[in-house]
Amino acid sequence: MAKRIKNIDKIISLLKKEVESFENPIATEIGERTRSPFQVLISCILSLRTKDTTTGPAAKRLFAIAKTPKAILKLSNKKIEKLIFPVGFYPTKAKYIKKTCKVLVDEYNSKVPDTMEELTKLSGVGKKCGAITLVYGFNKSNFIPVDVHVLVISNRLGWIKTKYPDKAMDMLMEIVPKKYWHDLNDLLVRHGQNVCLTNSPFCSRCVINSYCPKIGVTRCR
Repeated sequence: MAKRIKNIDKIISLLKKEVESFENPIATEIGERTRSPFQVLISCILSLRTKDTTTGPAAKRLFAIAKTPKAILKLSNKKIEKLIFPVGFYPTKAKYIKKTCKVLVDEYNSKVPDTMEELTKLSGVGKKCGAITLVYGFNKSNFIPVDVHVLVISNRLGWIKTKYPDKAMDMLMEIVPKKYWHDLNDLLVRHGQNVCLTNSPFCSRCVINSYCPKIGVTRCR
C-alpha cells in the first residue's frame, strides 16, 4: 500500500493561494489560451533545458508564422531555427519539430495523438512532454508532468527520493491523490520559479515552510 503524504491537502491549499500572483508556466498559459494540443506539444519541445522566459517568446514567434503541422512543414529548418533562437539546442529542436509535424500529417491527419504511448514515439518527445501535452493540451488528469521544479521540490518535501524525472512521475502518481494530478505540475513549477528556487530557495517567505523538512537544502534565504 502506497504511503499517504502527510498534510498534502493543506500544502496544496496554501500553494494555490500563493501562486495566484505568479505568472503561469508556458505550457499552462498556452494550453489555457489556445486549447491547442499541437501548440502545447511544440512549446514543450522548445522548453527542454530552456527557461520559460526564452521559450514563451520563441513559441510566439513560431506560431505567428505557422500554427499547424502543415504550415510548419512549409518552413525550412533554417527558418525554424531563426524563429526559435535562442532556445537551447535550437538546431536539434528545429529538426525534431519538422519530423514530428511530418508524422502528424502523414499518420494522424495533422492531429496530435492523445496517448502517452503514441506521443513518446514522436521526435523529441519524452514522458515529460507527453504528460504536459495530455494534461495542458487535452485537459486530461491521467499523468503528473515532472520537470526540474517538480523533481526538486518533491524531493525537498520528502515525498520521493530520486534524481530521475520519469521515475519521479511514477512515484508521485502512486502517492499523490488523483484529484491533485492535473494541478500539481503547475503549482510546483510556479512555486519553484518564484520561491523554492533550485539553488537557493527563499525558505523565509515560503508558505509551506513549516511542512517542509528541506531535505537536501544546504543554503536558503
